[in-house]
Amino acid sequence: ETEAIAELDTAHAVVGRLAALASGTDTSAAAKMTFQRYVLATILDEVLVLANVRLRDMSHHRYQLKREVHATDRRSTEGLELAVIDRWTGNIRPVNTLSGGETFLASLALALGLADTAQAYAGGLRMDMMLIDEGFGTLDGEALDEAIRVLLELRTGGRLVGIISHVDELRRRIDTRLEIKKTEHGSRAHWVLG
Repeated sequence: ETEAIAELDTAHAVVGRLAALASGTDTSAAAKMTFQRYVLATILDEVLVLANVRLRDMSHHRYQLKREVHATDRRSTEGLELAVIDRWTGNIRPVNTLSGGETFLASLALALGLADTAQAYAGGLRMDMMLIDEGFGTLDGEALDEAIRVLLELRTGGRLVGIISHVDELRRRIDTRLEIKKTEHGSRAHWVLG
């Protein structure tokens, strides 16, 4: 009977340690991260590899995103916070220090990286369409050129890219579009084919 209790204690200790590691409450572990957060962080790393290829290109090799291993403030989720490496200054800084246009480009790069990662996880299932809702109004002329160039590359690669925007400059640059006009009798939609 004492031997059976000792075996149960040993098994309980192993299961308890695994449970503590998975829940991030193991005091002897270096990182206090739940298993779920660990899996998300691993996927985020994969997304960042793909996103950074595009962001480096869109930012003329200035910016690269990186995952912070430790949260910078108590409200943040440890292991899932992002920072930006600024190659022009050599500094690593929080992503919230990017300008509106730079934030849009980083968000676009992340969305494209996520789409590529999801497609890889889906066993080759293609994601042929992407909708982008606004954000273009925050871009200066050069950043807008860069964003449109990337989106046109996606189109030539076989993806359909839909942009929802009120920016007049986009209307001049996008030759095929569905325009929505408000009237006193309701909204009207018509295709403009260029």
